[in-house]
Amino acid sequence: MTLDPQPQLTIADRERGLRLLVNEAVFSGGAAALTSGVILTAFALHLGASNVMVGILAAMPFLAQLLQLPAVQLIERWRRRKQIAVVASLIGRTMLAVMAMLSFFSGTTALLVFLTAQMLLCGLGAVGGCAWNSWMRDLAPEERLGEVFARRTVWLTAVSLVLGLVAALAFDWTAAGSGARNAVFAAMFAAGCVTGLISARIVAMMPEPLMPPVKGHANLRELLRQPLGNPNFRRLLVFIASWQFAINLATPFFTVFIVRQLHFAVSFVLLLSVASQIANILALRLWGRLSDRFANKSVLAVCAPAYILAIVAMIGASQLGDRTAVKLWLVGLHLIMGATIAGVTLASTNIALKLSPKGSATAYVATSAMTTAVAAGVAPISGGLLAQFFAARQFELVARWSSPNGVFTLPIVLTAWDFYFLLAGLIGLYAVHRLSLVRETGEIERREMVGQVLNETRRSIRNISSVAGLRAATDLPAALLRDARLRIRLKRAEQRPRMR
Repeated sequence: MTLDPQPQLTIADRERGLRLLVNEAVFSGGAAALTSGVILTAFALHLGASNVMVGILAAMPFLAQLLQLPAVQLIERWRRRKQIAVVASLIGRTMLAVMAMLSFFSGTTALLVFLTAQMLLCGLGAVGGCAWNSWMRDLAPEERLGEVFARRTVWLTAVSLVLGLVAALAFDWTAAGSGARNAVFAAMFAAGCVTGLISARIVAMMPEPLMPPVKGHANLRELLRQPLGNPNFRRLLVFIASWQFAINLATPFFTVFIVRQLHFAVSFVLLLSVASQIANILALRLWGRLSDRFANKSVLAVCAPAYILAIVAMIGASQLGDRTAVKLWLVGLHLIMGATIAGVTLASTNIALKLSPKGSATAYVATSAMTTAVAAGVAPISGGLLAQFFAARQFELVARWSSPNGVFTLPIVLTAWDFYFLLAGLIGLYAVHRLSLVRETGEIERREMVGQVLNETRRSIRNISSVAGLRAATDLPAALLRDARLRIRLKRAEQRPRMR
């Protein structure tokens, strides 16, 4: 095993690398599932983090992406992507061992060490990820990208769902603040460290093609100036910035809201996350089909407002008195958010590529990614500060209906996080307005797109009523792989007459 690139890759080398690429997803997915998302936020609360610290923690992965700019220059000079990816992964994931030891401590010092470790993990992950992406584009043949990454995505999703359920059970069996809860957090981060190091070992075994010779140094400032000079793409950037700010102002604090204000267990939050992921997977095919048939903007025009309304509807959880009703309300909202964010993520990525001129896509996509990183990074920090402000405010509105049968009173009380979700919704509505100014060929009216969504949903429900329909509903990964194989066979069949 060597970390140096290979001048020539044989077919056997490439096939071995692709198999390792899929296998590695089990371990990298396991590390992420046990040490990020809801679990990371719950761990911060376990250590006594304030709302501001939770906001900083949520901002780190996004702001760290800005390190990809110097990482590009490092890769171009060093030209050893595997070395960069492996070393960054090894150093970064040892920080998980530090976090595991912090499970038995609390106070300001533990929090500062925790934030520093997370900062190093995110920063090194961004540098390693930049090298990884460039390396994978050269390793995986273009005609097999769909097949390989579909299989990888299936493993990532499956591992995330299974470990999410296991973590929910572990939290459900231990009391908050107990020694057993300390041990659960320590075990999760220690297991994440081990699986992360195994992932780095597998990555080190994968072959790296030699990078092509340098053709000259491009002026990064000039490249980034091109997208800003395009009026239509500039309008898209305003939408991306306002949208990312709105959703990242709210979503990182869902765990804090549900645990601290609604007083539900962390295990319930993890189950909500699992439900959201399942809805995301099931809706992805629908949005992909509609975006191909019509336009990405049409999909965004449906998904974005629905997601924003779901964020605002989180206020309803604090108004309902019955705990069972609150649980059902939160499950429904997370299903809606999971399904709609799938469409937003898919369509926003596609529209950025579609509006990028041929030959200049790199600069346009990089500008879009940096806009996302800045907006999504600033939002949770701002949210943490606003949370402190709204914590001491309250707005009460009483609706009263009088009739001969009596008086019906409906009190509406907005406190703390309720203001917060309402503000995020207002910014989200502004983002939807900015989206309406973007021009994309093939777009249709929102009402027509809603009709298409309903038609697709009715067709899916009719299919589910049969055994064949049940099989089709659970056949997403296999369908993706079959589609990829059919495309490969078709391409080979077209090439055979030329070879003869």
